[in-house]
Amino acid sequence: MMINHLESRNWPAGTPEGHTPYSAWLKVDELHSLQQTVGDHPGEYGFIVTVHISELCWMLIIKEMEIAQQQLRQNNVREAVRTLRRVVGHHAPLNATWKSIAWMTPADLLSMLSKVVQKHGQDTALQGWTYRHMVYLMGIKQAEHLRHFEPQPHRMRQLEKVLAEPSLYDDVIAYLARRGFAIPADVLTRNPASPSTCSPEVEEAWKAVYASCDEDLKDLGEVLADVAEEFTNWKYHHLMATRRTFGKRMAYFGSEGIAWLTPTLEELPFPELWSARTSIGDPQSGQTPLACPHHR
Repeated sequence: MMINHLESRNWPAGTPEGHTPYSAWLKVDELHSLQQTVGDHPGEYGFIVTVHISELCWMLIIKEMEIAQQQLRQNNVREAVRTLRRVVGHHAPLNATWKSIAWMTPADLLSMLSKVVQKHGQDTALQGWTYRHMVYLMGIKQAEHLRHFEPQPHRMRQLEKVLAEPSLYDDVIAYLARRGFAIPADVLTRNPASPSTCSPEVEEAWKAVYASCDEDLKDLGEVLADVAEEFTNWKYHHLMATRRTFGKRMAYFGSEGIAWLTPTLEELPFPELWSARTSIGDPQSGQTPLACPHHR
């Protein structure tokens, strides 16, 4: 006796006609309708898929960082660290996407982009609203990029709001202050929209964190360093992909693409966490000072 598997399925009545639960939940049909090529280059579809993956990973990182902010505001540092470890993990597929387009030569890229520019105009992912939202959350606040979003008023309002609100790092510093570390009042009350400057007092607070016995706080510092390192890895891969496929051609910003991208490698999130590394681990007063073994 044959059994009709469609009749025997145990799916809720809400499953749309013509869908399995998998396709209904994940909107698979809609997902695979989004890759609309504009030219005839055989690699364009793969290029679009790769960039779509990047966009999805950036949004995932945004949502996780916002969760970590709420956890820090609730003084739940252990859960914030767990959340930020997920952010580190989300960078793995994001950074791996560069392998998917490593086949591109300058001729390949220019062949594709010439058709895109004819149809849509010239632009760059670094001026996409998802990337800018993520960067603002990391504390790299650059208001000059907002003018790019004038054609997207709702996205411009979204980014203005993120720019004006505390970043993830602002919440970290506020949490350290609540834990008793000496954070100056002007750091805690500064305008969140202003570019961050390295504070010697915040640097001292990180030194105190690493000198303490609080493993949760040290875990927080280390996972933030991991997040910043993975973010910088992505930017480095972007720079190298630009070198390989674009050379020294003039780019969207009216300068050489390489010349515009290279300084961004120095835009490290969480600056005092990095500057403090020069003296973290130094001995207490009266003890023999430590130095690099190669120092003379």
